[in-house]
Amino acid sequence: MAVVEVVVPSLGEGVEDVTIIKWLKNVGESVQFDETLVEIATDKVDSEIPSPESGILKQINYQENSTANVGAVIALIETELEDVNKEFSTNTKDYEHIKIEVDQSKLEKYELEHSSNIYNSSSRLSPDGRFLSPLVRKIITDEKLTANDIVKIQGTGLNKRITKEDVLEFINSSNEVVKPQKNVFPKIDTKVESYSANDVTIIEMDRMRKLIAEHMVHSIQVSPHVTSFIETDASAIVYWREKYKENFFKKYNTKLTYTHIILEAIIKAIKDFPRINSSLDGDKIIEKKYINLGIATALPSGNLIVPVLKNSENKTLADIALISNDLTDRARNNKLQPTEIQSGTFTVTNIGTFGSIAGTPIINQPQVAILAIGAIVKKPAVISTEYGDSIGIKQQLILSLAYDHRIVDGALGGMFLQKVSYYIENFDVSNSF
Repeated sequence: MAVVEVVVPSLGEGVEDVTIIKWLKNVGESVQFDETLVEIATDKVDSEIPSPESGILKQINYQENSTANVGAVIALIETELEDVNKEFSTNTKDYEHIKIEVDQSKLEKYELEHSSNIYNSSSRLSPDGRFLSPLVRKIITDEKLTANDIVKIQGTGLNKRITKEDVLEFINSSNEVVKPQKNVFPKIDTKVESYSANDVTIIEMDRMRKLIAEHMVHSIQVSPHVTSFIETDASAIVYWREKYKENFFKKYNTKLTYTHIILEAIIKAIKDFPRINSSLDGDKIIEKKYINLGIATALPSGNLIVPVLKNSENKTLADIALISNDLTDRARNNKLQPTEIQSGTFTVTNIGTFGSIAGTPIINQPQVAILAIGAIVKKPAVISTEYGDSIGIKQQLILSLAYDHRIVDGALGGMFLQKVSYYIENFDVSNSF
């Protein structure tokens, strides 16, 4: 007999842990090779872990709703195979030694994660998007460091992660740390003072809604948001799409929408103004040479997810339509992989789908901008010709750009919007793909 470990697999860059959602087998039950054993969640995406071998589920190490790190052994399966890789010691002392060693390595982390003194315990990220260990968060909280203090700390860990030594060195050497008299982000009591159970409906937030709430509050705390608007004549793309949408579907077997054409215009404008496609690392601006376009997608549950169209700078209009339709369809059916919502560099949200003409979206950290597409509406407008001006009907569209004022000033935000508008208004209607 052999015992096979069920391990949390690596699920992409930046994924540190998972939440155990549901075990599909009980201890003592048989399981087949590659049969789904447990459902897990990473950030916004639910995934499944299949059984690595056929056998009997001998032990479950992590119960439902608990958190497990990537690489953790979450279960054991007893199989009929001979274990050719290692011999299991029956020596009780050896077993206890291993068990104690593992427990001790996780003890400090467990205690700190459950301490009420952890800085901003609802978020594991620093204001500039770097991972903070529980120990570092506790020191930051105890020392009452501000958000501005934290972004000044030079991380020496992996991927510039802030270590305990980095925080202590900053505290000891910096004369710029001013401890506030009160919390920089005071907690707001949102509890209803009084209500009758007969007059209200109480709805518990699901896991995804809690994560969305956390990310939105975190973004507002980190980035000084500014929103600029521009009104665009979308008549050219409306005309072209209506003329060619059926031919497009016949050729590519996918629908062509106004959003796809606007996405192409946005990608072109990002190439012209790459600062929009960046992030902030301390006092360094990181401009990305690749464009990973996040497409905010509303789910049937009412929640929101952002699948990412990666390397979109190399995509044709047909590519954009095919890939984005596939991503959004699988997002609505909970079929996305964790890596398909990671590494976005710029986000687009189509609020026009629900009739809104403009909005003030919240930046998807650690990005520095997000663009909202409003509804295309017929409006009376001035039409200029060589013979003078007249009043006519145009297909008008409002674009809203929210940007991080630490990196993007009004001039850059305005020029970027102008360029997106230019590409929409000057779309080549002679293009027959």
